[in-house]
Amino acid sequence: MINNEEFQDEIGNNHISTSAKNPVRDDAFDISDDEKIERIKKQVEKILITLGMDLTDDSLKGTPNRVAKMFVKEIFGGLNPTKKPSASTFENGYKYGEMLVEKNITVYSTCEHHLLPIIGRAHVAYISNGRVVGLSKINRIVEYYSKRPQVQERLTMQIVQELQIALGTEDVACIIDAKHLCVNSRGIKDIESSTVTSEFGGKFKNEQTRRELLQYIQLDTKF
Repeated sequence: MINNEEFQDEIGNNHISTSAKNPVRDDAFDISDDEKIERIKKQVEKILITLGMDLTDDSLKGTPNRVAKMFVKEIFGGLNPTKKPSASTFENGYKYGEMLVEKNITVYSTCEHHLLPIIGRAHVAYISNGRVVGLSKINRIVEYYSKRPQVQERLTMQIVQELQIALGTEDVACIIDAKHLCVNSRGIKDIESSTVTSEFGGKFKNEQTRRELLQYIQLDTKF
């Protein structure tokens, strides 16, 4: 029988998600970003000192503060609901009724099991039900949900759910193809493998519609 630590390692090493939502505490935003940075800075200092690093060296002096600011302001900034992008929609005045695909959206996220990067591409599509959304808003939604400790399956679902709410339609799909550095640079150290996840809503559950989406994604659009 495995103990609790072994069980936790098993979940992390196999990249298993335990929650459809990011596990954020209710009091997560009771303190300011500046206070979070100061607390994280002190903890990073302790980690580096424990590893044997000399923090009096000019190259390392600012590292704890840089890491703390990066965590709060950048790579985990998507945890803060005040940074959620406004997904303004508009009436589909030109009556475009076919599939719209925004492909090759850059994904920079962080694996919540090892805090190592997830790097890849997202392909997002929807079929208008009377409303349309600005193209850049799709990119911003992908970026917002990526900037938090994540698992790829959850990220894929969150992008679809956010656009379904904004557009008032179930006809939204997302496919993500990404490399996980916790697989590529440690553990099995397989530098070639990538992970593909998908979430299909509404009409995209239809095989023909899904096949059409995949054909669009495979188009050579290099300019």
